[in-house]
Amino acid sequence: MQPLPAKAALDAYFLEARCKLLDLAAILDRIGRGTDAGAVAADPRLARIRTALQSLSESPDGRAEEVQRLFSLAYDPTWPVPAPK
Repeated sequence: MQPLPAKAALDAYFLEARCKLLDLAAILDRIGRGTDAGAVAADPRLARIRTALQSLSESPDGRAEEVQRLFSLAYDPTWPVPAPK
């Protein structure tokens, strides 16, 4: 399967990307306007969001994988195997 041409991908996904960016901006505004905004300034979750935004603007390729790794736990071989139902 061949990837879409860049213009076709932009045409197809521009409005969806714009919507998601506006949603994220609104969430960050709500956090920033919170009465205790300073209390979360060092929260590692907010730091991950900032790092993800930075990687989106700087990384030429593999952005989705990079962001996924930011929000994922490292593999632990001692995790229990789920039992079938």
